[in-house]
Amino acid sequence: MTLTEEILRLKKEKNAVILAHNYQPEEIQRLADYTGDSLELAIRAKDAKEDIIVFCGVLFMAETAKILNPGKKVILPVKEAGCPLADYLTPEMVIDARKKYPGAQVVLYVNSSAESKAEADITCTSANAVSVVASLESDTILFGPDSNLASWVQEQIPDKKIIPLPKGGHCPVHQAFTEEMAEKFRGEGYMTVCHPECPKAVRDRCDLVASTGGMVKNAFKSDKWIVLTEKDMVYRLKTEFPLKEFKGFETAVCEDMKLITPKILKKALLDEKPEITLPEDIMKRAGKAIEKMIALSR
Repeated sequence: MTLTEEILRLKKEKNAVILAHNYQPEEIQRLADYTGDSLELAIRAKDAKEDIIVFCGVLFMAETAKILNPGKKVILPVKEAGCPLADYLTPEMVIDARKKYPGAQVVLYVNSSAESKAEADITCTSANAVSVVASLESDTILFGPDSNLASWVQEQIPDKKIIPLPKGGHCPVHQAFTEEMAEKFRGEGYMTVCHPECPKAVRDRCDLVASTGGMVKNAFKSDKWIVLTEKDMVYRLKTEFPLKEFKGFETAVCEDMKLITPKILKKALLDEKPEITLPEDIMKRAGKAIEKMIALSR
């Protein structure tokens, strides 16, 4: 029996569903039941009927799945898979910012810890950040932890004051893209798409700014794309649109997203761990913020 066959057998035997983020390695995406961005996977996790949710991603994603579907066992195959962006923000920063800006509402990117989400009014993803902020009554929004995404939202909604929380929070992968990368193949007829976590100077040079889910939805607009996000998003796009051409950058690697291998996935299914657990109070409070986002997105 091959490794793939063993994983599929265990999945069926355990009544499990495998969710994988777009940045997971090709071999994991091929084994997943669903591949998508943070918003798509959050909704899939909430609707999951299986007994076990195996989340091939990073910690904040698995935490979100557990919060949205607390009756299920949620497994993150590599417990050390974290997110440098999420680590920029602490719950104490949110509490202090609320004191400094009374009346402001707090929007936290899902790329944040469950403890931080518990202090938010609502969460967002890169796919729905603009609509989430636009839906709020307050003219002042505390937005964290990605300052590039905050500036992107500010550009789309100039009548609100977006305050990044903290200043300078960023994703190392997206921060490393340059204007030259955005321009590299423009003369060859390529359209350029980048993630809103990219710096403003890069976004301004691109034809389209979109979440990874948005990249899939907008792929029809061109037959040739330059993709400025984590390198394995290109595999997802090529899988969905085999007749189109997508160029990425092999240097754009999220190391945490690459920690899960098929062997590790098999062991996680076999042992049913590492399991995600969270304090009830954190789950309840963070759940309110996440559920508001899900309701708005649906």
